[in-house]
Amino acid sequence: MKHAGPAALDRIESLLKEIRKREGLKEKTRGNFYRGSRAFLHFHEHGEVEFYADIRLADDFERLRATTVAERAKLLRLIDKSLNDGNGRRAR
Repeated sequence: MKHAGPAALDRIESLLKEIRKREGLKEKTRGNFYRGSRAFLHFHEHGEVEFYADIRLADDFERLRATTVAERAKLLRLIDKSLNDGNGRRAR
């Protein structure tokens, strides 16, 4: 699975716009978001229609599907939770 290229990022631009609204994240390059000095979120494409997000919810990245509207909404909720919990770790 490869990192999402420009054409793939065009297809998820509405999601990227929503992520850009979150305080505490900086988009260093298109589709690659940092939280402070650490990489936090980036995207992969699989074929023409599948997308995955690698998000740092703890020490390592977790890969989540981000293809459907529901999956993208879940991703946004996880981003918000991570940004609001103060340490970037998911509550278990």
